[in-house]
Amino acid sequence: MSLLSTELTARCGGACEICGAKTTLTPYIVAPKTGNSVDEQVALCTTCNDQVQSPENADTEHWRCLNDSMWSPVAAVQVLSYRMLNNLSDQQWAQDLLGMMYLDEETQEWADALSSSDVHRDSNGNILQTGDTVVLIKDLDVKGANFTAKEVQQ
Repeated sequence: MSLLSTELTARCGGACEICGAKTTLTPYIVAPKTGNSVDEQVALCTTCNDQVQSPENADTEHWRCLNDSMWSPVAAVQVLSYRMLNNLSDQQWAQDLLGMMYLDEETQEWADALSSSDVHRDSNGNILQTGDTVVLIKDLDVKGANFTAKEVQQ
């Protein structure tokens, strides 16, 4: 776990910038930014960080805190709130919040640049980055045979 920078610690006041939990915090870089600036990072508690990393495991009740965090003056918090609301868009309350949310043009572009659904992971769950080498394997049914051939593409 990385330590929060002094500037990020001062901004968040020792609380998760999404849910407000006052526990151990981790800096989270809001993609596709690089995190070189504190303005591209969000201080997250363990619960928020784990669920942002694996949105398919999101506890919908925990994320009702987005009702408050979506109004943050910090663009990175707005972007992360927007993306999580989109991940939860099967919930009526999340749709309602998305309908109320306003992002300026630059922040909206950042939010749309890489939504959580655009995150590609390998078979071990690691997030793939631009330039990573992958091997695709496809099962091919062979007619008249009782086996499956593997097609490998690189």
